[in-house]
Amino acid sequence: MSVKTYTVHGMTCGHCASSVKEEVGEIAGVTAVEVDLATGRLDVIGEAVPDEAVRLAVKEAGYEIAA
Repeated sequence: MSVKTYTVHGMTCGHCASSVKEEVGEIAGVTAVEVDLATGRLDVIGEAVPDEAVRLAVKEAGYEIAA
């Protein structure tokens, strides 16, 4: 099990964080997702979760991961 941390730009409310958590949680291999709205921190816990899959899930939720 590994933890990958990302910074998400554009989240402004609890619904934003919930949308990101839901989309990322649907990725194969993800076992848990933690989102800190105040800092934009996104922790993805799982096995062999590709960065590109996380990036696309965040984009699907309407946000961007910091470069």
